[in-house]
Amino acid sequence: MKRIHIFGAAGSGTSTLGTALSGELSYNHLDTDDYFWITKFTEQRPLPNRRQMLKHDLSKYQKCVLSGAICGWGDEFKTCFDLIIFLWIPQNVRLERLQQREFQRYGNQILVGGSKHDQSMAFLEWASLYDEAGMEVRSKMLHEHWMSDVGCPILRIEGDYTVEERMNLVLNYLSSN
Repeated sequence: MKRIHIFGAAGSGTSTLGTALSGELSYNHLDTDDYFWITKFTEQRPLPNRRQMLKHDLSKYQKCVLSGAICGWGDEFKTCFDLIIFLWIPQNVRLERLQQREFQRYGNQILVGGSKHDQSMAFLEWASLYDEAGMEVRSKMLHEHWMSDVGCPILRIEGDYTVEERMNLVLNYLSSN
C-alpha cells in the first residue's frame, strides 16, 4: 500500500491514527485540515487552492497517509488511494472527546461569556449531526455515499478502540493483503 486515506466524523481519531500509522510505516502524514484551512477553524482556503496543494503533495509523496475527510471538495482524488480506512465511534464517546479537545485548545474561552463560546457551541452542534444528518452536511450518510464508488479496498474500524488496537487492526490487514 502506498497511499492510505483515513477518515470519519470529527473526533473519531483520524488524525491520531494517521500520525501513528505514518510513524510506524515511515510514510509522510498529510492532514486535510492543512489544506482546508488558511487559519485553522476560522478561515477556509479557496477550493482551487486546496485541491492544487493536495494534488502537489500526493504527487510528491509516493508513500503517505492522508487523515481527514475530502468529501465534497476532493472527490477527484478518490482514485489516488490504495486503501481507505473508515473510522466510526459511538456518538457519546466522540462528542465527549470533542468537548475535551475544545477545552484543551481554548480553555475557559469556551465557557459561557468566553470569546470562543459561540464558536465552540456551533462546532459541537455541527459535530453532533454526523450520525443522523443527510447529505447536506459532513455525515455518515455522506461518507457512506462517498465510499460507494472508490476503486480500492475499504477497511472499516467501527467501535471505541484504542490507538494501539486500531494500529494492530490496520497492520494485520496490511500484512494479510
